[in-house]
Amino acid sequence: MSALHGIRVVEVAQWAFVPSAAALLCDLGADVVKIEHPTLGDPYRGLVTAGFAPAADGVNGIVEQSNRGKRSVGLDIANASGRALLDRLIVTADVFLTSFLPDTWERLGIDADRVRACNPRVIYARGHGQGIRGPDATRGAYDSTSFWARGGVGRLLGPADESGIAEPRPAMGDRASATSLAFGITAALLQRERTGEGAVVDVSLLSTAMWLVSSDIVSTGLVGEEPRRRLNRYEAPNPIVGAYRTADGRWLSLNLFESDYWWPLLCEQIGRADLVTDARFTDASLRQEHAGAGIRELEDTFATRTLAEWRECLSDQLWIWSPVQTLGELLEDPQVAANGYVQEVEVASGASVRLVSGPAQIDGVPAVLGRAPEHGEHTEEVLLELGLTWDEIAAAKQDGAIL
Repeated sequence: MSALHGIRVVEVAQWAFVPSAAALLCDLGADVVKIEHPTLGDPYRGLVTAGFAPAADGVNGIVEQSNRGKRSVGLDIANASGRALLDRLIVTADVFLTSFLPDTWERLGIDADRVRACNPRVIYARGHGQGIRGPDATRGAYDSTSFWARGGVGRLLGPADESGIAEPRPAMGDRASATSLAFGITAALLQRERTGEGAVVDVSLLSTAMWLVSSDIVSTGLVGEEPRRRLNRYEAPNPIVGAYRTADGRWLSLNLFESDYWWPLLCEQIGRADLVTDARFTDASLRQEHAGAGIRELEDTFATRTLAEWRECLSDQLWIWSPVQTLGELLEDPQVAANGYVQEVEVASGASVRLVSGPAQIDGVPAVLGRAPEHGEHTEEVLLELGLTWDEIAAAKQDGAIL
């Protein structure tokens, strides 16, 4: 039985951050009911037609990745009848998830107090841009603003000469924040098992960014200035920590921190035993002093063979290194296949898409991923489960609460 089997999640959220957290809970067995406006749906569905995301064979990959395994209910919660139906769903829920801003919570009556008044045991979880307090608590956000820009990630990963800011990859901050939110929710569920009480869980894009770059933030606080990003690769303190280009124009990344241990072993392995006794490189301090020369020696050596040849040379489990892979190579990586990190999922149209699993596995078993729902696909199914009759469903349609 999946870890979260029997847990019901009601998701009133849009875009990628909070829906991705619900998808991770779904991976672990939760029943996730996604509430979408009956005519508009989640605007994330529209990014393909707007030209912001690719599609093939009619598959909306970004929606599948963030919404796999869920059930979709087309419900207008601004409508009085729709809001009453949402309350009936909340009564059955273990978790209520939202991504809306405080003014929308108030307007729709989905703030923590009112949701928990409806169901005191529910875990109320919200994802936001900058946190629930402070001057910008009510300000809207996307991961490119609050995570990448405000959170310092773009600055730290941008060009070292500060000639610009690196462009964020799609939903990168959303996915990281979703993992944090799912973690907080599962912790709150455990707390509820111990105390019998629900809780409110908050995660922001800004807080996640700060956690990810916390080593640099702490260092800045200690020394009073940001870590210096090297303009010159030849200033690296350890020549065997870094990336090297191969004869076929590919790159490999070495990460051999313990310099005095690894230097002689690596030099022997790559056919450069002469470097072991070279007076410039006989200990870690000398290698740091002559780092530029050491890096150039290794550059010349790694440039003599192709990446495939270096794979063979460094194939022993001893070596801590990796090729810098393309995403196409990553999809075919044998480690990815062996661990179920990517799964083929058939979508509603009958086409298939490869989706990325969540990072957590329990008892060594990867979650079985399902397809994302069509907009409003499960409206009648879920309402029937709530005990509504067909006449009541017809009345809700007449009221405009559902389609």
